[in-house]
Amino acid sequence: MEPVAAAEPGPAVLEVKGLVTEFPTRHGPFRAVDDVSFELRAGQTLCVVGESGSGKSVTARSILQIVDTPGRITAGEVLLHRHRTSRGSGEEETIDLARLEPRGQAIRAIRGRDIAMIFQEPMSSLSPVHTIGNQIGEVIRLHESVSKKEARARSIELLRQVEIPTPESAVDRYTFEFSGGMRQRAMIAMSLACNPSVLIADEPTTALDVTTQAEILDLIKRLQVDHGMAVMLITHDMGVVAETADAIVVMRHGKLVERGSVEEIFYAPQHDYTKMLLQAVLDLDRPSERRLARRAVQAIGGPVVEIKGLVKEFDLRHGFMRRKGHVLKALDDIDLTLNEGENLGVVGESGSGKTTLGRCLLRVHDPSRGEMLYRAVGGGVADVATARGNGLERIRRDIRMIFQDPFASLNPRMNVAQIIGEPLLVNGVAKGAALRARVAELLDVVGLPASAMERYPHAFSGGQRQRIGIARAIALEPRVIVADEATSALDVSLRTQVLDLLLELQERLGLSFIFISHDISVIRYFCDRVAVMYRGKVVEVGETEEVCTNPQHGYTKALLSAVPHPDPRHRGMLGRHRYEAGR
Repeated sequence: MEPVAAAEPGPAVLEVKGLVTEFPTRHGPFRAVDDVSFELRAGQTLCVVGESGSGKSVTARSILQIVDTPGRITAGEVLLHRHRTSRGSGEEETIDLARLEPRGQAIRAIRGRDIAMIFQEPMSSLSPVHTIGNQIGEVIRLHESVSKKEARARSIELLRQVEIPTPESAVDRYTFEFSGGMRQRAMIAMSLACNPSVLIADEPTTALDVTTQAEILDLIKRLQVDHGMAVMLITHDMGVVAETADAIVVMRHGKLVERGSVEEIFYAPQHDYTKMLLQAVLDLDRPSERRLARRAVQAIGGPVVEIKGLVKEFDLRHGFMRRKGHVLKALDDIDLTLNEGENLGVVGESGSGKTTLGRCLLRVHDPSRGEMLYRAVGGGVADVATARGNGLERIRRDIRMIFQDPFASLNPRMNVAQIIGEPLLVNGVAKGAALRARVAELLDVVGLPASAMERYPHAFSGGQRQRIGIARAIALEPRVIVADEATSALDVSLRTQVLDLLLELQERLGLSFIFISHDISVIRYFCDRVAVMYRGKVVEVGETEEVCTNPQHGYTKALLSAVPHPDPRHRGMLGRHRYEAGR
């Protein structure tokens, strides 16, 4: 195998030396960034990796002096090297950003002009009440003496550069009129408005599906080459790192634990934490051995849920977003079967109808047409689509859901005992001492101590919160679990833990899973069969390994080819298959 060809290093444009950022607490200062040092060179991509809480984002915010109050830089240097020859002056100067006043004019002049930043969630970074063109134009006029007309023309050209269709009309649209990928493109256009020498991208693709992620990463790389920027890419996805990085910095608990070239980090890691991160990615890149071993001795049973001709239409003619005469068909004639003891994956990009399918099965949404037949333990068959009253309540006891976000899905005003015990209490299963005993038992099943009962969600990590959500889901001893992106909000090291927990619970409780995800690696690890969805339709169904290794539909091929693989010697996203409907 040929070694990875690193980009020819340019001059250093940013040097971070001994950076310390602290937040005062009742127990003394907390060091979110602890003696971190690295450099950024023109034309290269430096990936900063680590799990949640490692200090990646605080490091990026410290560079631009936008750390949330009351945090502040207490030591170290952040040296910006301005190579002004590109601007025609022939001069060079060095500025220590750590010495500038966070709200002062000097640092405000640098933000956007010399160093630009793309944030993780564009919806919270873009104004909902100003057009995209006005927001980009404001950045241009803040740093350059141009008229509104000239700023508008530049905004249109920037939107064209980031490949937003019909930029002449897109410039007058609002944030809510753009998809997630389009919003991120608009953020990139805004960051490029003044041709910065450094671009900091903080988890720019985390909220995006895999095909949109590949497009955004391609775009950033192309613009980097065109503009000669240094790119600092913050991510927890080692596949993205393998596809994009020239150099890597690994952070943990605020400290820099390892740094080196992409070759050194991936093929000769020195620190145990780096090895653990890489192993966690490799574990998810193949089917679960536990699942395969179980399938070898226990066959999958007959149908539990049969979905026939399911259609869900949303009428957009009413409400704030009304569009005259427009009906959105979110699900279009869906046929699927979930068998007893089976894990059925449902995969597709944002807007494909995955979550709508899960919500229809739980009757959060009422389907427009079709059947959803549930076969109970006694052999009786009920149509979930038409069930009412007590019949629907019985079905909802047997079909439960694990939600995507372990932070938003737990009531912060309820303690763990109340959260897990609520379905038991509401359904009259247990109360008083029996209820507490059952909650303690459920906590033990998901690997949490009984002492957790009196604590509130904010006292737990993301992985622990998802375990609480799982305990709530299995409290009524269901037969079917609908897991809607149940691991997408978790760090990679926690994903295998949670998936293994679900497999263990499946063995103990005889569960069947519908596992909704945009992450192919998670589907491959956990699921026996997979259904691929595209624009409300199921375009391919089959055994997971067969679909992953020998896809038949063009969209499935595009989806799989966009997945970043954790091997920098096999970078493949640039040559990925692209799918266009009707071709």
